[in-house]
Amino acid sequence: MGAGQQPRLILVSRKTRLQELIERFNTWPQAKFYLEHNQVDAGDYLLEHDVYMQQLLEAERVLKGHGRFQPLERGYLPDYRFSPEDIVVVVGQDGLVANTLKYLQGQPVIAVNPDPKRWEGRLLPFVLAQLPDVVQRTRDGKSESKSITFAEARTNDGQRLLGVNDLFIGPKSHTSARYALHWRGQQEEQSSSGIIVSTGFGSSGWFKSILAGAIGVTGQQSHPLAGGFEWQAKKLHFTVREPFPSRTSGARLVFGEIQGEECLRLESHMPENGVVFSDGIESDYLSFNSGTVLTVGVAADYGRLVVH
Repeated sequence: MGAGQQPRLILVSRKTRLQELIERFNTWPQAKFYLEHNQVDAGDYLLEHDVYMQQLLEAERVLKGHGRFQPLERGYLPDYRFSPEDIVVVVGQDGLVANTLKYLQGQPVIAVNPDPKRWEGRLLPFVLAQLPDVVQRTRDGKSESKSITFAEARTNDGQRLLGVNDLFIGPKSHTSARYALHWRGQQEEQSSSGIIVSTGFGSSGWFKSILAGAIGVTGQQSHPLAGGFEWQAKKLHFTVREPFPSRTSGARLVFGEIQGEECLRLESHMPENGVVFSDGIESDYLSFNSGTVLTVGVAADYGRLVVH
């Protein structure tokens, strides 16, 4: 991007815990009473909110000095129309970064940790003091970024869902999912608590916890994928949760890799309450009930996270 161009700089934020509590209880005094009644430190909520708001104000000041500015709260992401030239700045936690990437098509994302003392921020390579320089480098095409592979789920009726970290396929509540699993020429009827399909970007999250549990149960010391795998790797890993072997269901195809053009195919045998959602957002889901055939593979879409 040439130095004379004025890109649109979009600042993505989310509501703080304090704001969400006020929405729930209508006023801060009522929310504060609820917290203190449950022996929760209300002061921590206030401190977190104040720090975050200060960081957002400073980020806004910086971005307005570099081009056209647009604030965007997380709830509006699904309906927002991004342009190819946009530069997106996310100030928040790791989950907000993943949620934002899902609605982009390769636009650069600059992720800022608003409170390093509070958040580890594995996906937040920058602090606010670095924002002016990294925005300028990105505008000038001199920043370094990492490509992020997405997972894609498609149904036989044309619906589609992307996953930045992972996809969950299974029951809406704590019941058993029934389905047929097809993978690399093999087929198995299964009953389980669902299937997790993980990307490299998400391999340090849910995927890591699944492997940690499996390592503990089997008494092993480690697993080759315990440290995750590369964000840009054109592959996914699927894991069947709590598979139940019986006369009609097996537990043989419970862990595997989906590479390149390969796919995992699933046929639902659930009359109701079957769902597919991504990145922990349960409210945005596809139905996975009887008659639904789901195909899961590596998406053509990808993310781009600025790292230097």
